[in-house]
Amino acid sequence: MLIKTLEVGHIGTNCYIVTDENTLDCVVIDPGAESNTILNYLESNKLSCKAIFLTHGHFDHVGALKKVREATKAPVYVCPREENADKVGKPLGFSIPEGALFYDDGDEIDISGLHFKIISTPGHTEGGVTIICEDSLFVGDTLFRGSMGRTDFPGGDFMQILKSLKKISQLGENFDVYSGHGDATTLAFERAHNPYMKRALQL
Repeated sequence: MLIKTLEVGHIGTNCYIVTDENTLDCVVIDPGAESNTILNYLESNKLSCKAIFLTHGHFDHVGALKKVREATKAPVYVCPREENADKVGKPLGFSIPEGALFYDDGDEIDISGLHFKIISTPGHTEGGVTIICEDSLFVGDTLFRGSMGRTDFPGGDFMQILKSLKKISQLGENFDVYSGHGDATTLAFERAHNPYMKRALQL
């Protein structure tokens, strides 16, 4: 498995390209902006996008969704509870694309040689999810290095995100953690140093 991080958009959203190096099939996670950047990476590396996964529906994570979907013809996966997630910058809210496929807590999806498991991690938004692939976690805006996501947007819930952090912390293994913004981290580091995760573990 190869993970490529593309920092896109004016607030630096991390778009992840997860590739099976044997088949060159890949999944795009959170195409937040700069569709040309994303599509150029796919083309220059001869990758075939087989799916687009959304951790949540905020505008900075879905801004390039339409163009990437049109270019790749890949199915879009999203939690159904994200229908009203994006009320920042778009008064009508995030609309789940027609024909999107739904995933939720405990679902498992195989894409070529890649195996993904979905866990529900609300709190930043109602339908936020964490995507597990091998020893990597794609946590969206639930968890950041030394911090956590905001809960003051519509659909946010402070106590709920703490419960999600506790759920992530109890996965039982060490994982590499890929957040929606900022640097990658590890679950071991966050358990030891993240004050929000320490508080979550006291719940």
